[in-house]
Amino acid sequence: MKVVALFSAKGGVGKSSLAASLAHGAATRSGRRTLLWDLDPQGASGWLLGVEPKAGAKARKGLAAASLADLIQPSAFANLDVLAADRSLRRLEADLAGEDSEKRLKKALKPLEDRYDRVILDCPPGLTELADQMFRAADLIVVPAIPSPLSGRALDQLTGHLSAEMKTPPPLLPVFSMADRRKALHKAALAAHPDWLVIPYASAVEAMAATRQPVASGPAATAINALWAAVERQLSA
Repeated sequence: MKVVALFSAKGGVGKSSLAASLAHGAATRSGRRTLLWDLDPQGASGWLLGVEPKAGAKARKGLAAASLADLIQPSAFANLDVLAADRSLRRLEADLAGEDSEKRLKKALKPLEDRYDRVILDCPPGLTELADQMFRAADLIVVPAIPSPLSGRALDQLTGHLSAEMKTPPPLLPVFSMADRRKALHKAALAAHPDWLVIPYASAVEAMAATRQPVASGPAATAINALWAAVERQLSA
């Protein structure tokens, strides 16, 4: 089982859409037994795949008991299950602040090792204790960013944070999201980081909120498929 964390220090960068899309790619394109674990209290990525939390579900308590299996639900897609976010996650940060174990989230995933090949974590924004827990559980961190002059600086800050907090941090895979080459600032950012993968701005991605289906075709779908292929290469290296 390999764990991929989708992380951004700020919201509004298309992180949840990308998490849902990569989970779908893992399950359908690669045939991996995949779990999307939505840890963002907004619950967007699970919702985008048509899955909402079970009535009365409290993912926060499941994590505390390291027993998540009862909270997992199948999606409409083969090989793809979802652990949906619920309102209880708003209190999870406070729980972790008083927790002695630095690897509580990683330990909670361990019982699922025989059940899944890939776990996609949709992380809430911000460099918090919860983020550090997710970093310790991850084999790879995908970092979406809107093209801007601050994108490289944000990645440098994340790299510095990981180096300070972890002896052996997981590798980072930065990706530009919502890229619009008609905008001068976007073009400049893309030129400054020509090795970063690019997900173009597309109405089809926005439409996921209406259809609750992954993007099936077009430039955005092609770019997302290319990103998933890069993730698989990184995990197999």
